[in-house]
Amino acid sequence: MLDIHVPLMLFVLVLFLVLLVVLNRMLYKPLIKFMDDRDESIANDLNAARSLSGNSEALHAEAERNLDEARSKASEIRHKSVEEAKVLAESRADNRRSELDKEYNIFIDNLQSEKESLRNSLLSQMPLFKESLKAKFSKM
Repeated sequence: MLDIHVPLMLFVLVLFLVLLVVLNRMLYKPLIKFMDDRDESIANDLNAARSLSGNSEALHAEAERNLDEARSKASEIRHKSVEEAKVLAESRADNRRSELDKEYNIFIDNLQSEKESLRNSLLSQMPLFKESLKAKFSKM
């Protein structure tokens, strides 16, 4: 039947134990160390990401404040520019109005003088018109 060989069994047992020790030193310990280092690295990266995330939120809030401040300054500058443009346009319009008023007054004065000269001319020629009218009426 089956023979049990004790020296062979002892040899296999010793070989198994030696293999276990060798594998423990060469494979299992470095593998466990690698996995522990990897877990620690992942934990450190997560902590760094959380701190950067918190920091980025603060930076985002600061950027929003800066944008709001810039928008308000731009609005103030735009409003100031519009007001300055209105003042400038109003002064130009006033200058033009005054020039037009002067030209109108000169035109009115010229018109009055022409009216007077025409009236005087017509009055001076009135006797000729009377003579002309009398001649035409007499012909009729």
